[in-house]
Amino acid sequence: MNQATIEETVWIAIARSQDLPLREGRVVVLGDQEIAVFNLGDRVLAVSNHCPHRNGPLADGIVSGATIVCPLHAWKFNLETGQGANALSTEHCIETFPSRLSDGIVFLEAPRQSTTKNEMPAMSG
Repeated sequence: MNQATIEETVWIAIARSQDLPLREGRVVVLGDQEIAVFNLGDRVLAVSNHCPHRNGPLADGIVSGATIVCPLHAWKFNLETGQGANALSTEHCIETFPSRLSDGIVFLEAPRQSTTKNEMPAMSG
């Protein structure tokens, strides 16, 4: 009988909320993944930074409600679910990452091996 391996996760502090402008994306690199982080005012959401169409940088896209519009070819994705949100992208999705805001600090949940430092990862955008 095979047992599934349960991967241990941790919450990583990635930024101060004041460093994430409202409705703009910022990129955080955890391990080999680029994650686009968005401040929606009442919450922070995080998704893969790469559009599945042509690898467009989603952190540079336009936020409308809880939707991100890819800056290259206008593919839209729901930031909460990762599902495609318009006719161009309905059959595609992007990865989402659990996030939370606590005492003015933004945290992402990640596999333990992604954490090698005790400091916040570099953020760009």
